[in-house]
Amino acid sequence: MSGQPDFFAVVRSQRAHRAFGDDPVPDELVERLLETATYAPSAENTQPWVFIVVRDPVAREQIGELNRRAWEGGGRDFSRPRLSPRMFAKVEAGATGGVADAPVLIVVCGDTSSCVETVLESSVWPAVQNLLLGAHALGLGSALTTITTVFGDELRSLLTLPDHIRPLAVVPLGWPAAQLGPPKRDPVAEKTFREHYGEPWAR
Repeated sequence: MSGQPDFFAVVRSQRAHRAFGDDPVPDELVERLLETATYAPSAENTQPWVFIVVRDPVAREQIGELNRRAWEGGGRDFSRPRLSPRMFAKVEAGATGGVADAPVLIVVCGDTSSCVETVLESSVWPAVQNLLLGAHALGLGSALTTITTVFGDELRSLLTLPDHIRPLAVVPLGWPAAQLGPPKRDPVAEKTFREHYGEPWAR
């Protein structure tokens, strides 16, 4: 369609955003993204995804506090030796405030009554990927965050989730505070083999 970004360009430029502007995101855009998410594949087409759209500032602050507690309670020490100083600073800024500052938080859940629980997460993650790519295609920033689910019971209580609905991720959504450059990725040839492991893909 005219005016729409090329799919492959969207995939190659999508980044995790952890800092957002104050401008609101209309419900029409949120619904468009969620519809895009629901076109993802799932085991036996069970479609076990459930989305909670959180706009209330108090609720977003409470979710942000769970995020901060999880980060300070172990996430920081786990991530520090694994990340470059620059990346660590960005992740810490998001974990301690940036995520909660997004005007919309989408809490992605899985309905354990809809499918076998062993395939629940693998049936939900493709929907999240669609959501992230759709957001980028519309000029919005987003990120996949899961650290908040360390306090899954508290998150469930905050959102009044029934027992069969399990929180899996929190996706902050908003207009980016800054435009980010393209992501850095290893060459395909370093991650791909021909016929057997160890047989180079590139010849």
